[in-house]
Amino acid sequence: MSNRPEEYLDRRDFMIASMTTAGASAALAVTAGAAHAQGAATAPADPTSGTVYTGDTIRGKKVVSALDVNDLKPGKKHLLYFQGVQMPTGQHWYVSVTVAKGARPGKRVVLTSGVHGDEMSSVHTVQTVMNQLDPGAMSGTVTAVTDVSSPALESMQRRWPNQGRGIDLIDMNREWPGNENGATAPSRHAWLLFNRLLRPNADAAIDFHTGTTGFEVTAFNIGGMDVPEVKAMVELYPVGQIFDNHVYPGVLHNAFMDVGIPAFTPEIGAGRVLNIEMISLFVEGTMNVLKHHGILAGPLGRTGKDVDVFIGNSALPILATQGGIVEHLVKLNDKVDAGQKVAIQRNSFGEVVAEYTSSVTGEVTGQRSDAMSEPGNPLAFILFHKAPPVGGQTYPE
Repeated sequence: MSNRPEEYLDRRDFMIASMTTAGASAALAVTAGAAHAQGAATAPADPTSGTVYTGDTIRGKKVVSALDVNDLKPGKKHLLYFQGVQMPTGQHWYVSVTVAKGARPGKRVVLTSGVHGDEMSSVHTVQTVMNQLDPGAMSGTVTAVTDVSSPALESMQRRWPNQGRGIDLIDMNREWPGNENGATAPSRHAWLLFNRLLRPNADAAIDFHTGTTGFEVTAFNIGGMDVPEVKAMVELYPVGQIFDNHVYPGVLHNAFMDVGIPAFTPEIGAGRVLNIEMISLFVEGTMNVLKHHGILAGPLGRTGKDVDVFIGNSALPILATQGGIVEHLVKLNDKVDAGQKVAIQRNSFGEVVAEYTSSVTGEVTGQRSDAMSEPGNPLAFILFHKAPPVGGQTYPE
């Protein structure tokens, strides 16, 4: 039994799937374009400026409700809490903010992680970069937020547990740039962070992610390579895959792009774990980006020129058609040909109930790591390159 080729995927837990027909592409392009415009219009023309201290402290760290890094003393690191949206009790969710303010003026780069609560390697990557910075030797500023979705991180789950009509799990990376008067707490939280913390302090931005619980990915970057500023940054990472795609409205890096701030998304392996070897690649690449922007001095480390990089503009989802135990026949980063068998599935008797093949030639960029699967679950993503149809668009993750 074969899988359904290039089927639409409303991917709750991972990344991007490709359109299969020009007609569907055109229809989605219209919808996505309208949503993109609506999202862009949500952000005010003049973000809040000036640092506002609430007067509170948490564990000795001052709390702000708005931040302008120009107000901070140069040549040192500043550890702050940003006051986010309220809880049902009227208390606030806070996010941790580290600012490395250089001794000399220069570019401002924002690093974010923890938009999804089960993405530990992304958090560790940003922490490692910040720990290596010496503000006294820097020009410009690096601002880091490692726990954007604090309530999701509390339980190490992907989505924000919003208290609406009971508990509603909301994907924070569908909410940007947020809405000041939004119908959910995550939407309002996104607006506060984007307009009072992130956007006002960024000349460039990097939003770090990983695969999600039950689904592992390779080391790769997502960004539009047709934007010179983005292409220049993405190519500074010594990682083996690039997803050359603008993806869709609602993700944080596109909220930055909509207001003219170059941004992209690194993806760093599996959720819920620390992949130290993979993390080191993204730390090296991020330090290269900071050197590229003149924030740090010194020679570049390894870049994309030092590794074999596969670039694709589409990702084929291979979906389970049956329930059962999944056995993968290929590994992450493996090259696959059209027609190649990539997985089989067995029922509780050990009988093979499904065989799955790739309908495209490309590289494996993601695989289900949970050994069992229900029908409809993604088993693998194959990164590949195709000529996009006129007016084409990609499906959201």
